[in-house]
Amino acid sequence: MSDARSTVADMDVLLIPGLWLDASSWRDITPALEAASHTPHALTMPGTGSSGADSAEIGIVDWVDAVVAEIDALDGPVALVGHSGGGNVVWAAAAQRPQRVARVVFVDTVPPPPGRGISEFEIVDGVVPFPGWDFFDTEEVADLDEETRAEWAARTASVPARVPTDPLPLDGDGRFGVPVTVLSGSMDEDAFRAAVKDWGPWGDEFAAIRDAEVVRLGSGHWPQFSQPQHLAGVIVDALR
Repeated sequence: MSDARSTVADMDVLLIPGLWLDASSWRDITPALEAASHTPHALTMPGTGSSGADSAEIGIVDWVDAVVAEIDALDGPVALVGHSGGGNVVWAAAAQRPQRVARVVFVDTVPPPPGRGISEFEIVDGVVPFPGWDFFDTEEVADLDEETRAEWAARTASVPARVPTDPLPLDGDGRFGVPVTVLSGSMDEDAFRAAVKDWGPWGDEFAAIRDAEVVRLGSGHWPQFSQPQHLAGVIVDALR
């Protein structure tokens, strides 16, 4: 099988949402990918919206396995796009199939180091529900108007209790040869590279990537809602 990085045209693009979101969160991004001759595949992760009883055994590995299964079901080069906690998922999937992945795009998140989780949130009735917009820092939600907040808060779904805190499995070093684009909400490339050096294992992980670029979005944490056309165009540019 040829190296996926030999071409970046006409790719299958797997879009992985962050916590509490499903495939529909990419609805305003997929048309631009299709117009650029890519084939988008927006995914909903296992156990999203399920009860605590039904999702008790689902962890981050199951989310990664779901993405790897999608990669294996496709032919040719694949790009992975992960928003927020979805960045952990796509990075682990790229680690398992580095020769199939042409690029990983992180939407307001960074490549995570081995053994780390996404974050900790309150567990209610065996699942992690959306904590509400007030849970997040002001700069993360400042560009979301009230209508957008109301719509997407109503569309959120719980995630399995284990997923946010499960340690991320990352084996080998093949992932470091996969090209990476970090779409940073607030920091330009110089600011990001200066800051990431102080982020401990996250800084070490980023430094090991052989081909990495950083693009400032000028957005909060959910650009797919606050500036979807701009985000879509930047993703398309990253895949050229």
